[in-house]
Amino acid sequence: MVVTGGVHSLLLVFTPFAERNPKRFVLDRMGHEGGRENMIPKRAMLVVVMGIFLAGCVTGRPVREGLKENLNVPAGTIEGNQFTGIRYPFRVSAPQGWKMSTEFPEFLKSFGYDKPTAFDKEVTELYLFNPATQSSVQIDLTPADRYTVFSQSLIEHLTNMGASSFREELEEEHGKDIEAQVSPSEPVKLKGVQYAAKRSATYTVKGVERDQGWIYGFSEPYQIFILYQIIDKQGSNDRQDLKTIIASFEVISKK
Repeated sequence: MVVTGGVHSLLLVFTPFAERNPKRFVLDRMGHEGGRENMIPKRAMLVVVMGIFLAGCVTGRPVREGLKENLNVPAGTIEGNQFTGIRYPFRVSAPQGWKMSTEFPEFLKSFGYDKPTAFDKEVTELYLFNPATQSSVQIDLTPADRYTVFSQSLIEHLTNMGASSFREELEEEHGKDIEAQVSPSEPVKLKGVQYAAKRSATYTVKGVERDQGWIYGFSEPYQIFILYQIIDKQGSNDRQDLKTIIASFEVISKK
């Protein structure tokens, strides 16, 4: 989405299930971020380019300092069941039976995700997964651009935009007969986060129910992307575990 406001323009590439990187949304200044490339995944469910002005979301002057992701800084540390971010200030805990890694879990390839390469300028900070069921959560933070004024309504609007492309991707991979129940976008509370919203879809593949969802949030000056997939295998407690993970997530104030 290309949004023009006055003399400034905002590039919004909305990719709710971008398999190369779990960032669902990219809000990036065109020509104002020192040549930073926009993240265009190899396989994305949706890349929308539209000429729409989102009233009030772009200012004529910077509202924050420009930050860039520094991959020379380690993502963070894992001690026991807790991750503490170094590159970005957040922490989260894993439930019993789940694992955490800053490296790409190879099994995600079977779900259509691409392993990051040495050429990727932005990478996922943390993967949480249940080895027994292959349910997974991916957490990624990235600096917001200098000009966008975020609000809860804007976050919910952007979170809401991925449903139609999600259905198209399901039909492409599993056939026209697959059915998915897609929830509406709704606010979600994350500790230390100013604005956040989530949306999810439930569908069945080979007799196994899956719940796939995305959370988009903003905590000055960072955008937050959480992508999850719950594989509902008999006897698992993954849905409750997901709630535990989200409840433990916290952006830590640097002040």
